[in-house]
Amino acid sequence: MKSGLLTGKMTRKRIASLPPDDFRPRTASFKQPPLSRNLGLVEVLRGIGERHSRTSGEVAIAWTLRDPVVTGAIVGVRSAEQAKQIVRSAEFRLSPDEILEIEEYLKANPVTA
Repeated sequence: MKSGLLTGKMTRKRIASLPPDDFRPRTASFKQPPLSRNLGLVEVLRGIGERHSRTSGEVAIAWTLRDPVVTGAIVGVRSAEQAKQIVRSAEFRLSPDEILEIEEYLKANPVTA
């Protein structure tokens, strides 16, 4: 879940207010320019999720699991509700158009250092 980024609960404001001992702001995913790309990806995931009453995190897991070479996804859980969302995401199937929507965003916004 990219240390919480793909859950949809991370915003620029929340990231800026993380405590000094939090490791996340020191990781590549939370620094620019990848941070803007990752937050944009969350918006794509959120849009797909809203069409199905799913969270962006559920869509992220479903997108990962849709790849036949992926046999599982290791996802951390801090609550029973998060565990339920993980189970829901394993049962959720993205349409070919939704997969294309995510892949087009990623292609248009490649990872840069």
